[in-house]
Amino acid sequence: MIQTPVGFRCPECGREKTRVVSGPAAVSNTGNFPATMALIAVNVAAFLITIATGSGGLGSVGGPMISDFGLRGLEVANGENYRLLTGGFLHAGFMHLAFNMFALYFLGRVLEPSVGTVRYLMIYFASMLAGSFGAILISGSLVVTVGASGAVFGVFGALFVIARGRGMDNMARDIGIILAINLALTFTISGISIGGHLGGLVGGAICGLLIVAGERGHLGTAGKVIEYGGMVAVAVVSVAAAITVSEVPGTQLVVGLLSVLGL
Repeated sequence: MIQTPVGFRCPECGREKTRVVSGPAAVSNTGNFPATMALIAVNVAAFLITIATGSGGLGSVGGPMISDFGLRGLEVANGENYRLLTGGFLHAGFMHLAFNMFALYFLGRVLEPSVGTVRYLMIYFASMLAGSFGAILISGSLVVTVGASGAVFGVFGALFVIARGRGMDNMARDIGIILAINLALTFTISGISIGGHLGGLVGGAICGLLIVAGERGHLGTAGKVIEYGGMVAVAVVSVAAAITVSEVPGTQLVVGLLSVLGL
């Protein structure tokens, strides 16, 4: 369990009431998180549809839904760019879905009330698209990738950066430990999209840095515009880069290098 400090007392102000810091000024584990619940609902609905169309279940990765909407660079290169998004809502079995939704629930209920629903959704989808780019870059254009892991790792990265940026070092440390464990699993368990996880993490961390920079006044009077524009830019660049690498056979050189390195 992560506990969030909500205030402190200075020695000189011992007789004054403790000031409670809430909203954007702190990372909160309370409040409403409608987007998180809506995203979970969409992922569950997509999984049920996958089962209904003849695949899914405890560990299946086949079927028309995954074939038609899963992320695969070859199809992206042929113009099916929607796969960069739809692949992030499909899952290869119940346990795959359960782990991702469990993580999304506990991360989202902390991050969404702290940054607001709009910024949270921007983080989520920018991370998802960055994860799609990473998946194609590392795995190549022939591998099918599904799952919300890229977006979830992005939420991880954003939460860590924002917690650090707001001076909540204890929370940042706890998030960092959990993130390190998940990264270790990413590199040691077969069948996991290394590129998807790393791409999502980097995308989310960039979004988190933009939010922190805006809150500290580093982006000037047009802080909100730059902050939101920066997150949109992460998404747009990720899509453009994903399309580009899906069309370049040389991408397989990356796969070969990783194989040599044992990754």
